[in-house]
Amino acid sequence: MEVKSLNTSLANLVNESRVSICVGGRGIKVEFICKSSKDQELQKNNPKLQKLYQLLIESIASLLPTNPDEHVIFIPHDSLFLVPFVALQDKDGKYLIEKHTILTAPAIQVLDLTRQQRQKVTGKDVLVMGNPTMPKVGIPPVQLPPLAGAEKEALTIANLFKIKAITGKDATKAAFKQRLSTARIIHLATHGLLDDADKSIPSAIALTPTSNDDGLLTPAEIVDLKINAELVVLSACDTGRGKITGDGVVGLSRSLITAGASSVIVSLWAVPDSPTSELMTEFYQQWQKNPDKAAALRNAMLITMKKHPQPRDWAAFTLIGES
Repeated sequence: MEVKSLNTSLANLVNESRVSICVGGRGIKVEFICKSSKDQELQKNNPKLQKLYQLLIESIASLLPTNPDEHVIFIPHDSLFLVPFVALQDKDGKYLIEKHTILTAPAIQVLDLTRQQRQKVTGKDVLVMGNPTMPKVGIPPVQLPPLAGAEKEALTIANLFKIKAITGKDATKAAFKQRLSTARIIHLATHGLLDDADKSIPSAIALTPTSNDDGLLTPAEIVDLKINAELVVLSACDTGRGKITGDGVVGLSRSLITAGASSVIVSLWAVPDSPTSELMTEFYQQWQKNPDKAAALRNAMLITMKKHPQPRDWAAFTLIGES
């Protein structure tokens, strides 16, 4: 098979695998294919996720560590940036996250960069922002819907760190920038946007608009900021995606790393509000017990999976950079 046709087939399979777990993305419509939740609960094995496992993992499975606490780092190429590696299934229906602790990186050079930045972390505070007063986007402008689960998530996580969450009208770009230089952990629970085909909506993190700005924090703005944090979490929709190029994802995650973050947690699809809130709260509780962020995310997924067994509810997030 020619490389070109193999790439096309693989891209199609990646899209089909996302549709099969009822998650879409740019240009992927899932409503007409998705079964009811009840039907999905009965379907433990997913043929599309198993096919991806067979193509991507099976030939190297014997080389992967047998200790589930050891790290496996994927550096995806092209359409593979959209693969939820944690949810790939072997022939017995076992998810990859049940066997391994998984991280990703957009390029091998990024791992070197994040390692250097980890040594320079100076922030000590925790910055949590959630459910801002949503901005308007598109032509004609339409206000983004509020996220009640994101506000609950922000308040719960802020409580874990004994700080005050910044929500609603206070969650502005100015408030974000003001606290940036002293933040060790940054958690943003809001909408993440991807630029659409006609460019009427840019890639951005949604914050509260003011008289001075539109509330959209774009990658171009982010790279000019000075981030001193060891972790930035974008608990939002599709934040892990961006323009897919040969050297990695050029998008929100890459811009945060360029600005100085040593690790970033982002999502690969439009995440469901309530299960995401539970997963994120569990992640921070696990991280307080174990300094390894990748292990904490893995444990949070395994715990969330028990209550919400469908991959769409627990498999969206990926850790990029330092564990």
